[in-house]
Amino acid sequence: MPVTLHLRAETKPMEARAALTPTTVQQLIGKGFKIYVEESPQSTFNINEYKKAGAIIVPKGDWISAPRDRIIIGLKEMPEEDKFPLVHEHIQFAHCYKNQDGWKDVLKRFINGNGTLYDLEFLENDEGRRVAAFGFYAGFAGAALGLKDWSFKQTHPDNEDLPGVTPFPNEQRLIKDIKKDYQIALKTGAKKPTVLIIGALGRCGSGAIEFLHKAGVPDSNIIRWDMKETAKGGPFQEIANADIFINCIYLSKPIPPFIDYKLLNNKNRRLRTVVDVSADTTNPYNPIPIYNIATVFNKPTVRVNTTAGPKLSVISIDHLPSLLPREASEFFARDLLPSLEQLPERQTAPVWVKAEKLFDRNCARAYRSSKL
Repeated sequence: MPVTLHLRAETKPMEARAALTPTTVQQLIGKGFKIYVEESPQSTFNINEYKKAGAIIVPKGDWISAPRDRIIIGLKEMPEEDKFPLVHEHIQFAHCYKNQDGWKDVLKRFINGNGTLYDLEFLENDEGRRVAAFGFYAGFAGAALGLKDWSFKQTHPDNEDLPGVTPFPNEQRLIKDIKKDYQIALKTGAKKPTVLIIGALGRCGSGAIEFLHKAGVPDSNIIRWDMKETAKGGPFQEIANADIFINCIYLSKPIPPFIDYKLLNNKNRRLRTVVDVSADTTNPYNPIPIYNIATVFNKPTVRVNTTAGPKLSVISIDHLPSLLPREASEFFARDLLPSLEQLPERQTAPVWVKAEKLFDRNCARAYRSSKL
């Protein structure tokens, strides 16, 4: 039976990515899908690109009154102020399976509307590996902003914070921009920074390393840590000794923190910039408990209140790949495409069956929790 997909316009400020690109729209239509695309003032893709690919163009927000047989696809969560029941099947990142703030409220909308959530973060193949992820470009963009913030600190007084940034049209422009800042910082006499990356062996870590190489940071200045190096348990003095720390892992169980105020409140500390790519500030297992707000592109850093040592800032933007929305979207959509092609058989296709079972379990957990 043909499937109808409806790409909703993103509403999160400065979210320029898209779950479907014109390329994947054209490929899905060729497979017999019918696709509606909403007009979006912030998408990196021009609406005419989707129209040329064969999509039916509809106004922003049209999904709300769309027929129930459409599958609504998007990326980021819907506005918190929206409370109406969700009656459709939805494909998106919902951020409600890890006890995040408001997780029960998110699921309650699906329960009340008898809708279904297929969470993009938990679409997995038979080996338990995610079928599509933005990790590489999250690390790439995180390293870019981390180096930009470090460079900014070398040439500006401590009472000035890194100004806002906007998405870049392509990798080359981003690299050129950060490289320029970096070279100016070095000309002031600053030594090339040491960058410590935890999660260096994963997608996110590889993205961070690739950016640093392209920006001109020597490989010898990049410290790669993963499970082996963190097995002994933190806090780690090595992080305080680095200039930039990039966290590329997400934890779902408690461990000792990677860094704490005892290490930070030291006049000999070198650490100036922390990039928490996971940016899950409400996660009770956050391994970087030195800040409590997610930052945004127009205010990318938050200061850490230390009593000694140089000024320290955290970058905790939860949609870093939006710094390179076109490349990140194409990369993600290409990986997601084979699973989307299985939507006509979603009652039996393992990736969708597993996602629906996970949704059902969490709905039951939310219901039990509310009753208690």
